[in-house]
Amino acid sequence: MKYLIVIEETGTGFSAFSPDLEGCVATGASRKEVEKAMKEAIAFHIDGLKQEGQEIPKPHTFAEYLEISA
Repeated sequence: MKYLIVIEETGTGFSAFSPDLEGCVATGASRKEVEKAMKEAIAFHIDGLKQEGQEIPKPHTFAEYLEISA
């Protein structure tokens, strides 16, 4: 499955979350690092859901950029 992640720059690096996986977050010093950490976090999150016998959420969010003249 392919999950959307949102990456935000912070004062100390980067943070990321997935709107499709409540509570699944990661941080990193660089964008590349947070992407790697988020991939690991998603795998860990899904594994935990499986172990608890819970349903794996299907991806349901999308992202798009809109160009606006300012």
